[in-house]
Amino acid sequence: MRHLLPCLVLIALLLLPQTTRGHERPNMVWLLSEDNSIHYARLYGDELGAMPNIEALARDGLVFNHAFSCSPVCSVARTTLMTGMYAPRIGFQYHRKEVRARLPAGAEMFPVWLRKAGYYVSNNVKTDYNVVTEKVWHESSRQASWRKRPDKQAPFFHMQSFGMSHESSLHFKRQQMNIEQLTTRPDEVTVFPYHPDTPTFRYTYARYHDRMHAIDQAIGRVIQQLRDDGLMENTFIFYFGDHGGVLPRSKGYIYESGLHVPLVVHVPEKYRHLVSQQPGTRQDGFVQFVDFAPTVLNLAGVDIPETMDGMPFLGPGVAVEEVEKREEAFGHADRFDEKYDLCRSLRKGKYKYIRNYHSYYPDGLQNNYRYRMLAYTEWRELSRAGELNAAQDQFFRRRPAEQLFDLEADPHEVNDLSGDPAHAGILQQMRDRLRERVLSINDLSFYPESYMARNALGDGAAYGVAHKREISRLVETADLALLPFQRADKKLAQALVSADPHVRYWGLVACSCFAEQANSLVPAARPLLDDPDQLVRVRAAEFLGIVEAVDPAPTLLNVLATTEDGIEALLAMNTLVFLRDGRWQYKFDLDPETIKVVIPLVTRRLEYLGLVPWQKK
Repeated sequence: MRHLLPCLVLIALLLLPQTTRGHERPNMVWLLSEDNSIHYARLYGDELGAMPNIEALARDGLVFNHAFSCSPVCSVARTTLMTGMYAPRIGFQYHRKEVRARLPAGAEMFPVWLRKAGYYVSNNVKTDYNVVTEKVWHESSRQASWRKRPDKQAPFFHMQSFGMSHESSLHFKRQQMNIEQLTTRPDEVTVFPYHPDTPTFRYTYARYHDRMHAIDQAIGRVIQQLRDDGLMENTFIFYFGDHGGVLPRSKGYIYESGLHVPLVVHVPEKYRHLVSQQPGTRQDGFVQFVDFAPTVLNLAGVDIPETMDGMPFLGPGVAVEEVEKREEAFGHADRFDEKYDLCRSLRKGKYKYIRNYHSYYPDGLQNNYRYRMLAYTEWRELSRAGELNAAQDQFFRRRPAEQLFDLEADPHEVNDLSGDPAHAGILQQMRDRLRERVLSINDLSFYPESYMARNALGDGAAYGVAHKREISRLVETADLALLPFQRADKKLAQALVSADPHVRYWGLVACSCFAEQANSLVPAARPLLDDPDQLVRVRAAEFLGIVEAVDPAPTLLNVLATTEDGIEALLAMNTLVFLRDGRWQYKFDLDPETIKVVIPLVTRRLEYLGLVPWQKK
């Protein structure tokens, strides 16, 4: 028997999951504040942003100076957190999704891998995923807690979101602006240079600071529960914002205010040997949301699937020196509700590069949910009245195709260096690196959303690999907008007669970026008003409307009356609102009854146009 016992022990060890063998398993808790960038926390320099419970975690934990959401909006950001994958590679980059994407073969959300390794996983309560899921959590509800795990000795992962700082908390009416109810004084806030300094903005800043104080108190109650349960010394606690926000020009936008989030990690005494970082220190290495899932799996001793794009920044095998060398963050922004855009960004060290693929769209293009905030509506009114300075008014003006910012000198990204000859070298480096990142993920946004939804979402990653050359060709066509027009005109003319409708589509988008510089291409664009592809027709009407060569209304109204794809109708409505609200103020005699397919986001555009009664989101 004594000879048999070692064999039985060996067999038992071999039967343990490969991913957890020989590794102690700490508990982990994620605490997320909604719509929250670094700009409202004392830990990151805002003296009005006292958060004593978070600061207490930081004293013996880690503060990350450079943590970034990959997307500035919740559904995309949260799906990235759960999968460790870049959204445009898989196809879940649109908010709100019209079609859920499927994960690549063999991929799962990371709590599934934790469950298989013996963890109890709970979520309280927000999900908002853009991908097809099955059983992810043991429990996801307002009552979900680690306390409900059947085996109290089992390790757990718990995620909890705090919505008191959500954008909706700033949807108040003017008569509700009661300064006496605030604990933060409006006259003490620092107004960002791109905002007008008005009582409305000051009140909104102060109210948001109060919301962050409420977040800290709520998080303090959860931390106290962990203390009461005797779990602080064997539980990693991550506090972070679920993306940036939420004052105007943050949530939904690819600036630092939309992407740069606070991140504090409590390292428990029992598991300090698992991290190479020294507790009580600030970390300068760049970490992104794609890295969070691999980090949790690494701390749990679970193998990181090859389907994930990120790299762990804590845990066995992760050297502090290696993490500190990381200095890049890739960002992406696509459709946000009914408002279309396509932006990509690269943060590298102190420089930030933004590529605006639809540079003719202003940031301030109508989005119904944004403009429920008084500060947004007042900002637009001041712009229309001509009462803003250049930095404040840029939000309502067309953008350059590319922007470059020095964030050490210009942390609020108001001084664009892309046209400065002294920065031509760094501009070229950042442009090339951003293009490399876009091509490396086979960015599916270079297909119109309707096409992607119909053809790619069964396995977006595989579709991107199979169509890598075509995506590269579309990126190349889009990037003609970065050239002087004299160097781009012949290639644009070729694009407009391409046999590939997506090349024609991007050729027209690039023409719109050039605007009047591309007047010589008007004769080549006119026939595309009758193109077999509906969205080529939309982009042709858009370009020809921008340069005032034709009235875009007949084409756009015909597309709405004939397309059988609701997403195509949504993009047509985006162009219609853009041309109606812009300096041209085109008239559109639109009868909603003539629209062939109306999806909810099309209804939002109709609401804005006053063609259906307002309906709450």
